[in-house]
Parts: sequence; C-alpha cells; structure tokens
Amino acid sequence: MLPLFYQTHLQQHLTRTQFLVLSILLNLLQSERQVKLEQLARVFPYPITAESRRRKLQRFLDLPQLTLRQIWYPLITYWLTTYCQVGQTLSIVIDRTQWGYINLTSGKSGLGEESYSFILVPVTQARK
Repeated sequence: MLPLFYQTHLQQHLTRTQFLVLSILLNLLQSERQVKLEQLARVFPYPITAESRRRKLQRFLDLPQLTLRQIWYPLITYWLTTYCQVGQTLSIVIDRTQWGYINLTSGKSGLGEESYSFILVPVTQARK
C-alpha cells in the first residue's frame, strides 16, 4: 500500500486505470528479483498474452505523465522536507548491480525552494 501522500499525488496525475497499473507494478517490483520488462510482463496479473502485457507495460512506462519533474520530484521533495532537517547528512543506498560502467554521479537538484547537492558514490560489498 502506498503512503497517502503518494496516492493523492499520483491520482492527480494519472487516470484511475493508470494508477492501478502503477500500484500493481510497484508491488511486482518489490517481489521480483530481476526488473526486466519481459519478466514483469510474465507475472503481471492481466488476462492477456505475455506479449500483449509486455506491450501494455511498455506503453504505460512511456506515458508523458511519468516524468521526473511532474511525478517524482514532488514526491522526493515531500519526503525530504518531511523527514530531513537542513544540514542533516542524508545517505541514499542504491543497488547498482545492473548499472555496469556507471560508477559516480553528482549534480544539484532544485526541489521546491531548497536546492540539494548530491553525489552518488559506489559502495562495494566484499564477495564471499
């Protein structure tokens, strides 16, 4: 279940069907080990062929509403302003096992009235 703010925000930008697809997709993303379109289409609970489900998911993910600026920045801004204090160190852990050659990213993000500088540094884990 999505937090109430997420639900409200997403419902403002998506149709009811799109919101339902996103909710199902988010649940699948939490349960599947690999996030590949073909695998998600295979387990997506929709009574059509796997290829039709893949095309449906591809069209959904290509929606113009699903942009960083329109959907994700407001959610990140809400999260940062609600749970973080100015000057507080914020650690973000990202599983980048599938990223390949990408090792470091930095930038500045203007979220609302505040600007946040960020740097993503790879964290390696010793293999057993």
